[in-house]
Amino acid sequence: MEFRIKNMVCDRCKMAVQKLLEQQGLHPTQVELGHVIVQESTIEESTLQHIKQELQQLGFELLQDRTTMLIEKIKNIVVEQIHYSDERINKNFSDFISEAVHYDYTYLSKLFSETEDISIGQFIILQKIERAKELIAYDELTLSQIADQLHYSSVAHLSNQFKKITGLTPSQFKNESKQRRSTLDNI
Repeated sequence: MEFRIKNMVCDRCKMAVQKLLEQQGLHPTQVELGHVIVQESTIEESTLQHIKQELQQLGFELLQDRTTMLIEKIKNIVVEQIHYSDERINKNFSDFISEAVHYDYTYLSKLFSETEDISIGQFIILQKIERAKELIAYDELTLSQIADQLHYSSVAHLSNQFKKITGLTPSQFKNESKQRRSTLDNI
């Protein structure tokens, strides 16, 4: 059986969901961001409702309608690519997403905007800026290296988007004593 789960944005999320399912006597065979497969082909309704409640207490949501699952899949693809993948995609994000979910990008873009009140492009920018904030806070890479890692054409392009989103330049953000970062599920 397959589950789609909203707000799974990190490895700790995957571990928490796996542990919860195992506590319910299920046998997860695959646990990915927003997507879980268990060995069981059927699950009692009472167990399913309990899982749903437990997930909510952990800040997750069991997705059941097709549109919501598609939106979450798009979000998970973006988060995975920006925050966790070192692979550089050799195509633009719209083609990458479209191929990954097997839908026309125009349809996906319209659906995403109507559902989330933000375009996929804006969501991608917010994720990139959040990743840039994380990398700046770690203070291990130069701004040039960060721009390259996040596939910006230049440091100036990254800096302009960074300031537009945060109100601060990357240098100001770095020097700020309390760096403002957001959790990925709140972006």
